[in-house]
Amino acid sequence: MAKIKIKLLKYRRVPRGATLHGLGELVIMVLHGGSTCRLRTDYRLRDDEWDDRRSGISFGSQSPDRLDYLMRVQEGLRRDMERIGRIVRRLDERGLPYSASDIAGEYRRFVHECSLVRFMGELIARLRLAGKRRTAEIYAATLRSFSTFLSSGGGDIVMDCMDRQLMELYEGFLRGRGLTPNTSSFYMRVLRAVYNRAADCGMIEQRNPFRHVYTGVERTVKRALGLAELKAIKRLDLSDTPALDYARDMFMMSFYTRGMAFIDMAFLRKSDLRGGYLSYRRRKTGQRLSVEWTDEMQLILDKYPENPTKYLLPVIRSDSVNEFWCYRNTAYNINYSLKKIAMMVGVSMPLTLYCARHSWATAAREHGVPVSVISEGMGHGSESTTRIYLASLDASTVDCANRMIIRSL
Repeated sequence: MAKIKIKLLKYRRVPRGATLHGLGELVIMVLHGGSTCRLRTDYRLRDDEWDDRRSGISFGSQSPDRLDYLMRVQEGLRRDMERIGRIVRRLDERGLPYSASDIAGEYRRFVHECSLVRFMGELIARLRLAGKRRTAEIYAATLRSFSTFLSSGGGDIVMDCMDRQLMELYEGFLRGRGLTPNTSSFYMRVLRAVYNRAADCGMIEQRNPFRHVYTGVERTVKRALGLAELKAIKRLDLSDTPALDYARDMFMMSFYTRGMAFIDMAFLRKSDLRGGYLSYRRRKTGQRLSVEWTDEMQLILDKYPENPTKYLLPVIRSDSVNEFWCYRNTAYNINYSLKKIAMMVGVSMPLTLYCARHSWATAAREHGVPVSVISEGMGHGSESTTRIYLASLDASTVDCANRMIIRSL
């Protein structure tokens, strides 16, 4: 049976300029079958902080900061011993001979493969290859946030260290930076999805570390415009300010197309418009939607020169640009202009392209359109409560509702 010992190794020679001040390095010694292998750690302790006889930390009288560090070292060592214990049991179950270096190799492989930065990095790369650029950006932003939180420990972590206490500390870190509960919950849900994927793969044990942090969605401030506000925006004379005029047109086009997301609008192809209908697949969900092409949509399209590219709307207008960055920059500029338009019509809320989606749903509800029809019209394929109704809905029902809303402006 393998034996595991922890020793404090003193530095024989302290590098010039170093601030080790008598600190030694904790190492894990793996002994099995007459061979010994050493696993290095990042833990640094003084002589009086380590009890070699019982192979444990001696807390003594410490400052609060040092005491906190020693407690984290103790927890880290406990996890290291658990990992090595699982590896030894797995090797024993195989019934084949193995050495101390085999144990150490399995341990190093686990730590490498279960690194959060490595695991999420691979997920992000696969999302980009699959064309899910926005989801990849969300995962990358979450990783940056969590790495900032972990920066005192190098910005990375082995995923089996993600426990209830750590996630509660991260939640406090986010709140301390002024993030809203919904934003904090957003990061938590992304990390939970990554953690669950690793657990499903058998890489780590499922310990449900997110049970005691907030992962819900609170009602946000109003994002929907009323019909009176929409009419005021539609009727603005913006002919002297092309940037504002363009922003208003794209906002109204999103509204007319049942709150189509701007990324879907930007990548609409000319071939998607056939027989009086726009047929496209939502980038977020992959759901295919069909929208009746109306006179109001055509009027906006006719205002601009025909797009020389394969795309329908005047968003990506050159084949020589990075299409995704062109879409992002255009969306940023439109949202900036919409803030000015909001002030012109007396709308106090921060107006963005996304408000068009909320506005269409609200207008439909005010016109008595059933929730199931609204869900179908907006492509809410992920809403389990409406799936039974959506399966039997005829597209003409949604188009009829859309015509009714547009004519009310």
